[in-house]
Amino acid sequence: MGQITVTGTGIEGLYIIEPTLHGDSRGSFMETYNERDMAEKGLTRRFVQDNQSESVKGVLRGLHFQKNFPQCKLVRVIAGSVFDVVVDLRPESSTFGQWRGVELSAENRKQFYIPEGFAHGFLVLSDRATFCYKVTDYWHPGDEFGIAWNDPDIGVEWPGLVIPQRDTASAEGCAMADGTPLIMSDKDQRWPRLRD
Repeated sequence: MGQITVTGTGIEGLYIIEPTLHGDSRGSFMETYNERDMAEKGLTRRFVQDNQSESVKGVLRGLHFQKNFPQCKLVRVIAGSVFDVVVDLRPESSTFGQWRGVELSAENRKQFYIPEGFAHGFLVLSDRATFCYKVTDYWHPGDEFGIAWNDPDIGVEWPGLVIPQRDTASAEGCAMADGTPLIMSDKDQRWPRLRD
């Protein structure tokens, strides 16, 4: 019943996944994950854990990656909307240091398939958002690292975000176009630039 549409992003291994929605007068149904459908499209990573986070508008989480235990992720939003961003950190890749972003929302039902070797983060665009993701490895304490969300060498174009010129990852003075302040953890405001 499932079936998915898989769209490339111009970066090897990184895909946008769109499940098929079945609807009638009662409402709708979709398979959010089907191992057989994924394998038919060549996506054969085994997921071992599901995670979920809730955030308010203006929250930016990232850009995170795992140093020694990298994870492939399948991410989606089940309430609200976010701008989801990844950066290719694979040294041997022809797209090393390049980023891609996609809006994920409850309405568009898109998912981002992110292989190992990418930094990942998102900005909440709606009043609230519920973010869900599958991972291929368990959490390992002390293994998370990150790069600056505003690294000028990467140049992520965060939609609707007003960012003053600065040499740090501080969120101070940053806001959404409607005045909503940027909200970040202390840790995410201290990550170095990619070149560092």
